[in-house]
Amino acid sequence: MSTVLLHTLAHARTGDKGNRSSISLVAFDAKHWPLLVEHVTEDRVAQLFAYRKPTAVRRYLLPKLHAMNFVLDDVLDGGVNGSLNLDSHGKSLSGLLLSLTIPTETTP
Repeated sequence: MSTVLLHTLAHARTGDKGNRSSISLVAFDAKHWPLLVEHVTEDRVAQLFAYRKPTAVRRYLLPKLHAMNFVLDDVLDGGVNGSLNLDSHGKSLSGLLLSLTIPTETTP
């Protein structure tokens, strides 16, 4: 079994409201959707973002779109307007998600 970086199977987009980040993940190809559902879980995302100390990580599946959305609470140092740490906001969080390794039996 080999692994691939998530960014080879999907793309992501991030938004934020206050101290909450929302990261959408969309499969490039519908055939990879089951693999993403199996391996990009709430637990794995919570572990990946543990340094940001999320108080909750929720995953919402959108199977007809071959997409999922993660909502991470309390990961933005109080939010864009209340934080001096702008690097933790916006697009950089989706980049981190796309760095996950995904086990695969074949190449994408």
